[in-house]
Amino acid sequence: MSGAAIPIIIIAAILAVVGAIFGQMQAKKRREELAALAARLGLRFDPHKDRSHDDRYANFEIFRRGHSRAAFNTMIGSFEMAGAPHSLVMGDFVYKVTRNTGKSSSTTTYRFSYLILHLPYARVPDLLIRSEHFFDKLGGMLGFDDIDFESAEFSRKFMVKSADKRFAYDVITPAMMEFLLARRGAPAIDIERGMLCLADGRRRWSPDQFTSMLSFAASFMELWPEHVIRDLQAGARA
Repeated sequence: MSGAAIPIIIIAAILAVVGAIFGQMQAKKRREELAALAARLGLRFDPHKDRSHDDRYANFEIFRRGHSRAAFNTMIGSFEMAGAPHSLVMGDFVYKVTRNTGKSSSTTTYRFSYLILHLPYARVPDLLIRSEHFFDKLGGMLGFDDIDFESAEFSRKFMVKSADKRFAYDVITPAMMEFLLARRGAPAIDIERGMLCLADGRRRWSPDQFTSMLSFAASFMELWPEHVIRDLQAGARA
């Protein structure tokens, strides 16, 4: 090894140590901020990694990506929405993706925040609402099923999927369309097996953003028409 390379290695090592210390400080600050948020909301807080989360919520594809998956900074409890208590789980999630070229491999770590509501109804049809992407439009050209609505603007900007189209049309009223169109950057709304998940799979939320997501979820649920709620309470929907 040349003498000129030694200082470079030392500088790289120092930078790595400084980066690790800074990362630990930021993680500690985030834990403290989210613990304070949980206390304000009356929720339990658990900073430890929960490696069973991906199995418990395996119905959501977003929790089945990559490997080394775990939830952490978890806030758990109950939150009242639309006049009814909803069991709530929200926090951070991490997973890794390893890519192998045959000659070398690299691993990338992804972290994002999520919010899950357990809906207080026995049977809720699955429903996905998210911003439409280019590949969604391509899929539509190939015949993949995307539910369209009377509002051309809403149909252009959002992809909606549900096995129960009547449920989708009942929930996504003109008022709901207006609500969703007015909120740029809204997370995907994924309802599966009686649970609602909000997440974009890319970003971690600040404490204020967690609060905003709770408000978003509450407003979304409050816009469900009364006849839909009555049907769900009566178990009339399959």
